[in-house]
Amino acid sequence: MKRLLLVVDYQKDFVDGALGFPGAEALDGPIAAKIAACRAAGDDVAFTLDTHGPDYLDTQEGRKLPVPHCLLNSEGWQLYGQTGQAMERSRDMVIGKGAFPSLWLANWLKEQGYDRVELAGLVSYLCVLSNAIMVKAALPEAEIVVDASCTAGPDPALHAKGLDVMEALQITVLNR
Repeated sequence: MKRLLLVVDYQKDFVDGALGFPGAEALDGPIAAKIAACRAAGDDVAFTLDTHGPDYLDTQEGRKLPVPHCLLNSEGWQLYGQTGQAMERSRDMVIGKGAFPSLWLANWLKEQGYDRVELAGLVSYLCVLSNAIMVKAALPEAEIVVDASCTAGPDPALHAKGLDVMEALQITVLNR
C-alpha cells in the first residue's frame, strides 16, 4: 500500500506569526511524531507552503484578508518548530502554493497513485479542507484521512464545521 502524509501549511505565520492563534503551537509535537511514524513505516511525507509575494495585498486573497503572511523566504514562511526540523529537503516533496488549494498538488498526486493520503496542519477549515478535496478529486479511490488531533483553526465553530464537511465528503476524520 502506497501511503503519504501531507503536512499542510504548518508555518510560523499560522502558528505564532501574523495569523497565529492560541493552540496552534500544541500541534507541533503530534505532527512531528506523525512524521517520524510515517518515516519508520516507509511512507512518504510531503509539505505544502503557503507562499505569497510582495504584491499579496493586490491579490484577491489579499484584498479579502489584508494581512500579509507567508511572504516567500520570510521568517513567517518557514515551517514551525519540530515539524520544520523533521522536513528533509532531499527526500520530501515541498509544494509552494499561492492559494488555499493546490492544483499542482492534485496533478502530482494523480501521477503518484497513492492508496492512502493523510492530511495534518493548518488551517483545518481553509487549506486543510480545500486540499483534502483536491486529494479526493485526484485520487477518488484512495483512503483520505484527516487526524483532528493534528489540525485546528482560530474559530472553533468553523473548525467543527470543516471536519463535518470533510466527513460528508467521505474523508475519514480520526480522533475527533
